[in-house]
Amino acid sequence: METNNSGMCMRLACLLVAGALLLVAMPASAASPDPALTINASPSTAHIGDTILLDGTVTGINTIAVFLFVTGDGLDKRGVALDNLNIPAGRGMFTTAPVRIADGSWTYTWDTSIIVGTLRPGNYTVYVVGSPVDRQRFMETEYATAEITFLPSERPVAETPLDPVLSVVALVIVAGVGLCQFSSRRR
Repeated sequence: METNNSGMCMRLACLLVAGALLLVAMPASAASPDPALTINASPSTAHIGDTILLDGTVTGINTIAVFLFVTGDGLDKRGVALDNLNIPAGRGMFTTAPVRIADGSWTYTWDTSIIVGTLRPGNYTVYVVGSPVDRQRFMETEYATAEITFLPSERPVAETPLDPVLSVVALVIVAGVGLCQFSSRRR
């Protein structure tokens, strides 16, 4: 029995040495490239309410999607999702863009007219990362950024169709009716 075990150990050792030699002898071009992400924003200066085209490439990272978030004045320093500026990135909220496996490219259309939260005029940084982590937790090689400057909206602010006083009056009436019904049920 001991001979059989030592023979098996010898074969295993030979296989390990042969595998190590193959890895050392492998040409450098066959190794996967360093991880890299790119991002472009078009236009890089826009009005709040405009649509921004974000696109880029992924190399050296096996992923089917990239994760996007934005930082800027008044936003959480960790970054926030592009479509909900109220929730920090890394809290389950990310904007994602699918990666085309054939060429590693990705595209996302950011319609700033339909986001949750307030986008103010100013300078913002959009990040693309290869894994769902916020700005404080990604590795140096796993992100890229694009700068976008937002100007005030060109569209006029929608006017409230009713005087705000009417809303308060309606609430008082509803509260009064509710109070009357509550009082009548107690009797």
